[in-house]
Amino acid sequence: MVRFGVVGTNWITDRFLDHVKVVEEFTLTAVFSRTAEKARAFADKYGVETIFTDLEEMAKSDVIDAVYIATPNALHAEQSILFLNHGKHVLCEKPLASNTREVDAMFQAARKNGVVLMEAMKTTFLPRFQAIQQNLDKLGTIRRYFGSYCQYSSRYDKYKEGIVLNAFKPELSNGALMDLGIYCIYPLVVLFGEPKRIQASAVMLESGVDGEGSLILEYDGMQANIQFSKISDSFIPSEIQGESGSIIIDHISDPSAVSLRYRNGETEDLTVDQPIGSMAYETMEFINLIKSGKTESEVNSYKNSRITASIMEEARRQIGLVFPADKK
Repeated sequence: MVRFGVVGTNWITDRFLDHVKVVEEFTLTAVFSRTAEKARAFADKYGVETIFTDLEEMAKSDVIDAVYIATPNALHAEQSILFLNHGKHVLCEKPLASNTREVDAMFQAARKNGVVLMEAMKTTFLPRFQAIQQNLDKLGTIRRYFGSYCQYSSRYDKYKEGIVLNAFKPELSNGALMDLGIYCIYPLVVLFGEPKRIQASAVMLESGVDGEGSLILEYDGMQANIQFSKISDSFIPSEIQGESGSIIIDHISDPSAVSLRYRNGETEDLTVDQPIGSMAYETMEFINLIKSGKTESEVNSYKNSRITASIMEEARRQIGLVFPADKK
């Protein structure tokens, strides 16, 4: 068994714990929250005895082997490095950090301490994403990747009322690119590597973050177009276009339907069975790394996380999105 602590007691942590119930090697042994009341309420919900309100005390403790971090983006690097330096394995929610400087510092801490650090980008471990990878050759020469994730934020109505919640605060390294655009970028990087050129545009909000935006990324013989938004919805699927056909993906972050359409009109259903919660697959990868003595995933690798971070950093430079974390 791998004994986990969780840092962050929000909806994403609840979903994570719901999905990993099927992972036999996972056991939850500690909960952190800034207040004892919130930590105890969350821990009681999952039958956990140990709570912490001090992160360093948690990192030093012997009741956990690993930690799942699901706090605001701006806190990821500092919190991860604390646990890594105390010999704890870290599964950190995406985006891994605010910028490449922080990402590099996290990698350095993981290497120095010989522990696992992995970005919790669930998409790339899903059987349906693997089906996409395995069928790319049927497309012939690939000419375009189109990734779309536009979802009207439940917090945007409050924003329009003048109440700026965490989703739209630059001090937390948030915004549409970091929160949703990454779901389009990371799979692109896993499939096709690093682009040669990046062009970015965005609609900026008065709070200082991007409400929506788009990227054009150039590869040899291929272009990638990405759109993302937290202030509007889109129902357009994502797509990988080749000279012989196209793969259509209904939801790039967590596909429920994947199909291949050939130029001659024939179609092939690539949707495979995915019987467990999407976050369970990344957790199984993370635990397998720990058990095998490896420190880095071959899928959500340091290289792929670094390229993704560098793409977002360059995009932010072009649209003028600067986080307080960039000035440290």
